[in-house]
Amino acid sequence: MMRAMVLEAPRRPLVEERRVTPKPGQGEILVKIEACAVCRTDLHVVDGELPNPRLPLIPGHEIVGRVIALGAGATAFQSGQRVGIPWLGHTCGCCAYCRSGDENLCDRPSFTGYTRDGGFATHVVADARFAFALDGFADPVAAAPLMCAGLIGWRCLKKAGEGRRVGLYGFGAAAHILTQVCRWQGREVYAFTSPGDSAAQTHARSLGVCWAGGSDQAPPEALDAAIIFAPVGPLVPCALAAVRKGGRVVCGGIHMSDIPAFPYRLLWEEREILSVANLTRGDAVEFLTVAPQAGVRTTTTAYPLERANDALADLRDGRIQGAAVLVPS
Repeated sequence: MMRAMVLEAPRRPLVEERRVTPKPGQGEILVKIEACAVCRTDLHVVDGELPNPRLPLIPGHEIVGRVIALGAGATAFQSGQRVGIPWLGHTCGCCAYCRSGDENLCDRPSFTGYTRDGGFATHVVADARFAFALDGFADPVAAAPLMCAGLIGWRCLKKAGEGRRVGLYGFGAAAHILTQVCRWQGREVYAFTSPGDSAAQTHARSLGVCWAGGSDQAPPEALDAAIIFAPVGPLVPCALAAVRKGGRVVCGGIHMSDIPAFPYRLLWEEREILSVANLTRGDAVEFLTVAPQAGVRTTTTAYPLERANDALADLRDGRIQGAAVLVPS
């Protein structure tokens, strides 16, 4: 039997259930979960901000665990091997986007913890083609946030370009990982938090940012690029005002409140607004190579699985520095 925290309907607390442990099908693996980080996307699912989740649903998509059974044709892994399972759970492989290498935009995807059961549980079944070996990662709790906060942050950084001065709006799980990568690359990081959030600003400074302040403040230098992780639409014109001519503003979330009207002069001079959707397996392979080289160390707060609702509440209310991680007992 397995245990799971289950979403029965949006905007309701998760319910603990015992279920028969599933068996892996063709091309699938069964993973005993060691840790699952809690992502803001999980909040969007639980709070009903993302439409049409598969219900009842086990949320969670930043999963680290050990393979304990392999379905027919799942030959990439061995029993006992540590793997990571991310948000992108499956793609069709045949639509125009998949054929062109843009599988993150697949017309018929499935997503872990949204349209297929995820990692707020003791066990999970995953498509083996969309899981990644974590042979060199010794601490599953530390590795769990890399599977979304790290991966999406990496894709955002690639979209942001090669500029030296990078602003990060919303200093949570993704930003604290990306700061370390940027510093390793020799970039300057400017951290923007909720106005007056001294704890987040202190955390940012401890990771070596060259400036930390509220999102209502202007940076001391014009930025080459800004990445917005906070799901707050009014930050878009703020970020546009902070970047130089030709600068880029990358929106990294799957959900954001409405972007207000803003004067054209903020966009003029060839500034750009881009969004990031999901990730590709190539992104994961790249980032899981970069993270150890950059010496990334995640800041985590561990919760037992049965306290998933507390972890979600603490994330919702901004009481966590870094990432919350659920650990099955």
